[in-house]
Amino acid sequence: MDQNSHRSRLPMRARLATTVGGAAATVSRLAGRDGSVIGGIIGLRLEPGLLSLLAADRQVVLVTGTNGKTTTTRLITAALTPLGQEIASNIYGANMEAGLTSALSRAPGAPIAVLETDEKYIPAMVKATNPKVVVLLNLSRDQMDRAAEIWLLARRWREALAAVPGCRVVANADDPLVAWAASSARQVTWVAAGQRWREDSWCCPNCGSHLHRDGDDWACGECGGRRPPVSWMLSGDQVIDPSGRATPLDLKLPGRANRSNAVIALAVAQAFGVHITQALGELRAVTSVAGRYTQVNRRGCEIRLLLAKNPAGWLEALDVLAPAPAPVLLAVNAQGPDGRDTSWLWDVDYRRLRDRNVLVGGERKLDLAVRLEADEVPFRLVNDLDEAVDLARTVAPNLEVLANYTAFQQYRAVLGRTQ
Repeated sequence: MDQNSHRSRLPMRARLATTVGGAAATVSRLAGRDGSVIGGIIGLRLEPGLLSLLAADRQVVLVTGTNGKTTTTRLITAALTPLGQEIASNIYGANMEAGLTSALSRAPGAPIAVLETDEKYIPAMVKATNPKVVVLLNLSRDQMDRAAEIWLLARRWREALAAVPGCRVVANADDPLVAWAASSARQVTWVAAGQRWREDSWCCPNCGSHLHRDGDDWACGECGGRRPPVSWMLSGDQVIDPSGRATPLDLKLPGRANRSNAVIALAVAQAFGVHITQALGELRAVTSVAGRYTQVNRRGCEIRLLLAKNPAGWLEALDVLAPAPAPVLLAVNAQGPDGRDTSWLWDVDYRRLRDRNVLVGGERKLDLAVRLEADEVPFRLVNDLDEAVDLARTVAPNLEVLANYTAFQQYRAVLGRTQ
């Protein structure tokens, strides 16, 4: 798709909206911000239907779920690189309508778009973009003061996917809520991507009865609902493809969650005709995602940034911490993007940190401190990242930083907005 020809096909109002929005985004970046939303906000005010107009004639992939959206979006974008075509993407996490609009505006000639999408907005974004593929990762409790209850979200996903028969859904079969939502679609690729956090899926989403579990397998004894047969599977550090062949993943990104995200990306790549060997070569080159897992030296201390914003995410992040004696800085804010309610901290098991040097920061550090005291985890409060670094250096040459969304972004800005 030629950039100029695509622009010329847009109505005059839409062309004006993208031009003005693009200029606003440029000014925002020059002012030190990332500019990933403001262009879309202004463009949509000038032309409310801009997202649909920009998405027309593109092959769109929408990626959603409670955890792993940003990383999976980055991995899918990498896996599609062998196609040799420009790919539009919102890889820095601006995942509502304005963010998607900005991403498409920045790449008007890109024939493919891989777009992270907030789970609450999937029905509207499916309608607006007419996607080729929708990726469903997982559903668990998250920001209850902002997002809807997860069973309601699953019902909305199910209704939205039933209305787009030409769309392929790539779904995590191990999550019962995801499987129920995806089962309304005409075309589904089922992936065994695992489900560590199960506190929100003990009941059948179809009839409400208790689910019976055997490892990753699950079934309902009342209505007969059960885990669908899968085409792709994660087995240890290997991916098993639809032919039954096992191939080592050998990722640079740490943890089981990222291996699961990679298997999802390979399933999407197959839908675009990319061979697994080509896609894997690209996935193995990914070392960080929007600052996540990046290692930065500050004041003689090696810092690694990890993001976790809800109980399921913290469960996965705690598993990839460097071993003791590396100190750990935990940081929690409660701004709009985080959700104002911090009661979710009580769903996280912090007892595994009892033998660690734990530092606590962020705007809601006292909330986190009370939670750690309840789990008998010793800690020290810090006011900023440099104070944490100075304390960490007395113990070890490295520091693990585990923060929720806005705290993560604040630390990332201090460290020079690492990529």
